[in-house]
Amino acid sequence: MESQDFWNVHSLTLIEMAYESSSRERIDNPDGYGTRTGVCGDTVEFFIMVDDNNCLSSISFDFNGCVYTAACCNTVVHLAQGHSVDNVWNITDDMVKAYLQTLPEDHYHCAELCVGAFYLALTDYQNKRSMKKSCKQV
Repeated sequence: MESQDFWNVHSLTLIEMAYESSSRERIDNPDGYGTRTGVCGDTVEFFIMVDDNNCLSSISFDFNGCVYTAACCNTVVHLAQGHSVDNVWNITDDMVKAYLQTLPEDHYHCAELCVGAFYLALTDYQNKRSMKKSCKQV
């Protein structure tokens, strides 16, 4: 862990997002799954479930990385939960950085990593959905 300065130099939002654990969960058979490993070596996995209205009903993640990666993952969940799949494509790493307020510049890649893994989960969901639509009905 970093020095005690961590607690004094970061926003309450960043600290809360860094230590929130309620969305850290692996889901079997998610509607969408995405994983990405950053140049720093951190790995992020996102698991999404989508309801009949095309809204994200459940979002969870797992990661192997730093406290800033945890904060960014939780922020993606916070920004996306309950919104439609179409709308959450608008979530950007800049939005994550802005929400956290004090993400250090040398950890901006954590926001990019988390948003990228989330986009891969959305892409996986959309690919699965389009495959279902193209299958013949019996």
